Amino acid sequence: MSNTTAQINTQGTGWRSPYALLAIMTVAMPLAFSTWYALLNNFVVERAQFNGADIGLLQSVREIPGFLAFTVVFILLFLREQRFAILSLFTLGLGVSLTGLLPSSVGLLCTTFIMSVGFHYFETLKKSLTLQWLPKDQAPALMGKLLGIGSASSMVVYAFIIWQPFGYETTYMLGGGLCMLLALFMFLAYPLFPEKEPQHKKLFLRKRYWLYYALVFMSGARRQIFMVFAGFMMVEKFHYDVSDIATLYLINHAINSVIAAPIGRWINRVGERTALSLEYIGLILVFVSYAFVNDAKLAAGLYIIDHLFFSMAIAINSYFQKIADPKDIAATSGVSFTINHIAAVVIPVSFGLLWMTSSAAVFLLGAAMALVSLILARKIPCDPSAGNEVR
Repeated sequence: MSNTTAQINTQGTGWRSPYALLAIMTVAMPLAFSTWYALLNNFVVERAQFNGADIGLLQSVREIPGFLAFTVVFILLFLREQRFAILSLFTLGLGVSLTGLLPSSVGLLCTTFIMSVGFHYFETLKKSLTLQWLPKDQAPALMGKLLGIGSASSMVVYAFIIWQPFGYETTYMLGGGLCMLLALFMFLAYPLFPEKEPQHKKLFLRKRYWLYYALVFMSGARRQIFMVFAGFMMVEKFHYDVSDIATLYLINHAINSVIAAPIGRWINRVGERTALSLEYIGLILVFVSYAFVNDAKLAAGLYIIDHLFFSMAIAINSYFQKIADPKDIAATSGVSFTINHIAAVVIPVSFGLLWMTSSAAVFLLGAAMALVSLILARKIPCDPSAGNEVR
């Protein structure tokens, strides 16, 4: 057994260790969410005749549960984090399974909301469990491995969609159903792991975490430009079909499955400040290029480069792990998801209206957001810790 495995198997062994459970969760989530995401733009255009304003509204509805992620703290008064995470995965799978059956504006808003409740609660809880279960000195590297596992799972989904053996309805049912089955397996097969540190079950904001809050807020704003408008541009402007979009996603995750773990190790070496600074400089260049690109292949290249920077975003979480009181992790994970989604609720619908006038303006505003993030990243100390949170 490797030293890394030995250190993380402190509450279980082999396939029943906490890390193994995190890995299965990481496989299950993309089976549902990547199916939903890969088909979404084509599905809403072909079946529901959505325009830019419609997709903006749908994405804003999708982000409402993320904005309410702070409520996880209250549910944890009655339900253990591990069980709650598994239940959230099941809810995600359920919402995705129903998506293809309700191809109307109202139906899509309802199924998207159900899917999103499961997705955002799960992501909040998985982040909390990851920061609690992984050792600080190896967290970026191990998070990179998990990111690679998730990308490999997404690759399977996108390869299946490129193959296109079924229509929208069956594909949504398969992706969501497999996620639900894995959730049931985890519920039945894994014991409840004890908490290393009892978690606070109340809401709070700590002044010394202000830089982490600011980075999370800007990350939520930047992510919407990619999630909502970069993909929609491929379909609306460059007329990508389902296979084209799935191929693009497959390439993204194929690259991530290979480089995510090395990037995690690299963050361990160079530190969070350097990693995030490089990410945001790259994003400024990508967003400015999005604004003026007129070639479909060049746009695809930009999209792939844009996605690569998501691997570096684990540096925000490892920065927080280093500065946080261990008892604060669960509550702060919920609060940070809410902060992350303040911009996410507003940007899709407001920028969707702006898109109708000028798509270039949307991406130029994204570049401005990346610049603000760069300024914030430079405030991270070389060796962050409790008491040394801001440079």
